[in-house]
Amino acid sequence: MEKQEILKYVDHTLLKQSATWDQIKKICDEGMAYHTASVCIPPCFVKRAKEYGKDQLCICTVIGFPNGYMTTKAKVEETKDAVSNGADEIDMVINIGMVKEGRYEDVLSEIKEIKAACQGKLLKVIIETCLLTEEEKIKMCEVVTQSGAEYIKTSTGFAGGGATFEDVALMRAHVGKNVKVKAAGGISSLEDAEKFLELGAERLGTSRLISL
Repeated sequence: MEKQEILKYVDHTLLKQSATWDQIKKICDEGMAYHTASVCIPPCFVKRAKEYGKDQLCICTVIGFPNGYMTTKAKVEETKDAVSNGADEIDMVINIGMVKEGRYEDVLSEIKEIKAACQGKLLKVIIETCLLTEEEKIKMCEVVTQSGAEYIKTSTGFAGGGATFEDVALMRAHVGKNVKVKAAGGISSLEDAEKFLELGAERLGTSRLISL
């Protein structure tokens, strides 16, 4: 698979805490030049990036990031703000503590509320696979399938682990046909990116592939 073909699946990402507008602008320029699926950036830069990219750039941002333990109301308001600022796609972090407590109905309810706040914009649900057991991962595949979200996503990249081939294969095997898989965190080679796509991922979250 050629590099340019792989980049069509990439959410070109910059989410580090010290990100500046000059760095975000570079990410946007690269996203437009290489026709990536989107650029994934912090919420505070969404409006400026949308104005800068006009209609040439799909803007993705993150909600409840990176820990996921904000209140549902806070996540919903954050989502509404992001959409009003021009976000095209939303990547939300689940409340992992709720999963650990087995409160799957509450997790489902939160995802549904955030999906409603997306106002038709695409929603990806980050389940942070490195913090979950296999049983919890499978259960979250079921929850995300029921939620109406378009994607399930492996990782934030901020919790000590990222996407693995095993997790992407597991997720693809257990989510419904209406849900796509995004692999994110630690994808640093074109070979790995191609393998994730072969395993069924339809988006890749990474900051590294364009420079290779």
